[in-house]
Amino acid sequence: MKPSSRHPLVWVPSLYLAMGLPNVMVGVVAAIIYKNLGVANEDIALYTSQMYLPWVLKPLWAPLLEAYRSKRFWVISMEFTMAAGLGLVALSLPLEGFFKLSLAFFWIVGFASATQDTCADGVFMTTVSKTDQARYSGLQGMCWNMGAVIASGLLVSLTGYLHNHMAMSWVQCWVVVVSLAAGAMALFGVYHLRVLPPGSPSALQGQGMAVGLRATAEAWLTFFQKPQIWMMLAVIFFYRFGEGFIEKFGPLFLLDGTAAGGLGMDNESLGHINGTVGTLTFIAGAFLGGFFVARRTLPRSFFTLALVLNIPHLTYFYLAQTMPTDTTTIAVIVAIEKFGFGMGSVGHMLYMMQQIAPGPFRMAHYAMATGVMALTKWGTGSVSGLLWNMVDHHYVSFFGWVLVFSIPPVILAWLAPFPHDHEQAPENHGEAAVVGGH
Repeated sequence: MKPSSRHPLVWVPSLYLAMGLPNVMVGVVAAIIYKNLGVANEDIALYTSQMYLPWVLKPLWAPLLEAYRSKRFWVISMEFTMAAGLGLVALSLPLEGFFKLSLAFFWIVGFASATQDTCADGVFMTTVSKTDQARYSGLQGMCWNMGAVIASGLLVSLTGYLHNHMAMSWVQCWVVVVSLAAGAMALFGVYHLRVLPPGSPSALQGQGMAVGLRATAEAWLTFFQKPQIWMMLAVIFFYRFGEGFIEKFGPLFLLDGTAAGGLGMDNESLGHINGTVGTLTFIAGAFLGGFFVARRTLPRSFFTLALVLNIPHLTYFYLAQTMPTDTTTIAVIVAIEKFGFGMGSVGHMLYMMQQIAPGPFRMAHYAMATGVMALTKWGTGSVSGLLWNMVDHHYVSFFGWVLVFSIPPVILAWLAPFPHDHEQAPENHGEAAVVGGH
């Protein structure tokens, strides 16, 4: 059976698992690796945040891929590239200059992951009918987040088990686990060589670099000609502003010892709480957010969703104040924050789909909008280390500032423009779950 004729259930789950796992390895797990290996919090925040840049910059090269080879080619090539990159990360960890070397290899993995994201979504959207896109959208979101569970949950917990019960050093633990992640990406590449459809060829395919560049320039020009575009960009940039600080420093706070103001958790507990429990509650929140928008429409629910996302930032301030030691209590409180993030992020993704993306360059404009979202992660992660130094490494003060940074997103959500009637894109309700974890 040719790949193009295979049922979506044969390749959609593996495709989105292969998207979620490396994304979280770069965005979350890298910080935990460096924490275990003794790198300072401010250095972790600054340097790992730079690895978000491929997702910020992918609109610059994504349209050019359309002119060369198939979407399937790029997806599989990037999966093997990520396997090699993660393998090099594992090899570099025992070396004296591991920090700089592993950062460089992680950056390569991030570049490949950002490219894979664009092309994999392209394969899905140009192969599966719109009816089936809605039918499988929940499966996509579930599988992407299962990749996140494997990376930030199971793999992190495994390092804790190897360290605590097998008496392995942290370097040895992470060499084993990152090698497993590399092997998983290689297996995804081999499997997709057999089953992944090519996707419909772009009109730009075979037209050469010049045509690709002209199409890219036109996509950028029309993007900034959209009505109220600058206000809409401000809305999506600030929507997850406070969350960006929590995403970077939340795991560091949970791992730091009590003498440093943290909760002193080990990797096994962190993997369970911040990975498995947190991701499952995120998924539950995302599904509830989708139902909420479907019943009320996006313009009527957007402000509420912004509140749902930002108010739970109080949880980390509360944890820093009270310093609970019971793992169940910590898990419940972190789960509340993750649930709010999951439910609130639906509004963010739908706003980009329904209000910014519509037009003749829908896919390119959506990629540009998600690039702005990644710019938020890059910016907040980069300055979070500066904030950490400014508050003298005091977590209560740090998370107090996060509450302040959570006010502008709510105000902008109240003022957000809606130039497109929500009735013009009813299918987007189904798309929310696709990108819930991105």
